[in-house]
Amino acid sequence: MLNSKKTNILLAMAGAAALMASSPVLAQAPAEPTPAASTAAPAAASATPEADPASMNEAVGGGHHGGGITPISMFMEATVVVKVVMAGLLLASILSWTLLLIKLFEFGSLNRKTDNFLETFRGARTIADMRAVATQEEFDGNPLADMAAAATEEIELSRQSGLSVTGDHLDSALGRAQAAVAAVQSGLAKRLSGGQQFLASVGSIGPFVGLFGTVYGIMNSFIGIAESNTTNLAVVAPGIAEALLATGIGLFAAIPAVVFYNYFNTRIAGYGTRADGFAAELLNGISRQLDKGA
Repeated sequence: MLNSKKTNILLAMAGAAALMASSPVLAQAPAEPTPAASTAAPAAASATPEADPASMNEAVGGGHHGGGITPISMFMEATVVVKVVMAGLLLASILSWTLLLIKLFEFGSLNRKTDNFLETFRGARTIADMRAVATQEEFDGNPLADMAAAATEEIELSRQSGLSVTGDHLDSALGRAQAAVAAVQSGLAKRLSGGQQFLASVGSIGPFVGLFGTVYGIMNSFIGIAESNTTNLAVVAPGIAEALLATGIGLFAAIPAVVFYNYFNTRIAGYGTRADGFAAELLNGISRQLDKGA
């Protein structure tokens, strides 16, 4: 009996020891993450990546890849409509500057030839001398020389018709000579104002053409913003900058065109005043020679 009790006590103690040894393992098992659970979080995190700013930029209408934003890169990445607007304005600006150089050379040559003609013409003593000077090859195409040639030719035609240009038909001969001078003068303004209409057009509509490109570009950028679901300034700025570049180019083309237009208008008006003074001088000289019977 005693041995049986001892055996039962020993079995009970062994069972308790086994239970105590196994209980910490059971308690800690749920706390340790399984390999599948430990990789679940990174997988879930990687399943929802953040939106790529470059792709958003491209969706908005940017597409600028490195190197920063420059006027050339903005032009190259702009939409077709904005590109056409900017290219047209740049071409208009180039033509305006080319026209400036051409007209500067034209007016410089015109004034030099006019000075030489007046110096020679004022040395003439008769109507025949005036005609000889006006028809010299070196003065061919000069407006004042053309005026003198037209007036003296009219007097010569009256003489060839048998009219007494120094007597009874003096007034009528002078009237015809004055009409011939006025006919040359009427074409003078048109001759000197070549290119002015182009400069006026560029100066007046250039900013509005650039504004059209800006409006279209910004509208396209806002459409891209709506499609990409982002208002990040770094993403939307390139498209808006491209649009604003169109207005800048419009002003770059228009401002010089307006300056050139006003400058050449002043030069044309000044030469017109000079031509009016010469017309009076010419008719007075012809009248004086006719009164002398020359």
